[in-house]
Amino acid sequence: MKRFYVLLAAVVLIGGGVIWYGSRSTSAAPAASQPTPVAASDGFRGFTLGSEAAPVEVTEYSDFECPFCASFATVQMPVIRQQLIATGKVRWRYRDFPLPTHQYSRYAALAAQCAGEQGKFWEMHDQLFSNHQWAQTGKNPRSLFRDLAKAAGVDLDKYDACMDGQRYAGRIQASLQEGEALGVGGTPTFYVNGKRFDGHPTSDAFKSLVDSLTQRRK
Repeated sequence: MKRFYVLLAAVVLIGGGVIWYGSRSTSAAPAASQPTPVAASDGFRGFTLGSEAAPVEVTEYSDFECPFCASFATVQMPVIRQQLIATGKVRWRYRDFPLPTHQYSRYAALAAQCAGEQGKFWEMHDQLFSNHQWAQTGKNPRSLFRDLAKAAGVDLDKYDACMDGQRYAGRIQASLQEGEALGVGGTPTFYVNGKRFDGHPTSDAFKSLVDSLTQRRK
């Protein structure tokens, strides 16, 4: 019997959609009996901020429901954007890593991807993290996410179609699998020029490392 990569664990119904959590390799029935995915991975490598010519690239694996990710995004990231990204020193790449213990993390990632379809990923990223009370309530966030998308400047008709069709579910799963292959086990996890960053993720720590790497290049 062939082995297929199938999705496992909690299935959450959200506004008529189905969000799948967790993954593992297991024996499965023939492909014809599996649900047809709405979207397959398209080789997307994540949303980015900063110049393509930046000497340092930081890749962040993050979960929108994670409180540590929210703290980083709201406290450290604004300083990093100002000191390192806006100055051309760093290109920042965001990768989804929804943890299976978080009920709505994939739905939040999907909301950000659907906003990203309209060029509003970072605006939705900021909305989801700045209004992070949704992650503590345990309530279905569909209506709130729609309000946040509106605040981010998203066309709601297009957003609704994207969300209802789970257009970018494949991207999210591919990003998760990429992180798993690298050994990511928690969020946020960072890689700087391909090397895992194991220090305390503060703006000062990133500035110190980037300055050091930049000096070496010179």
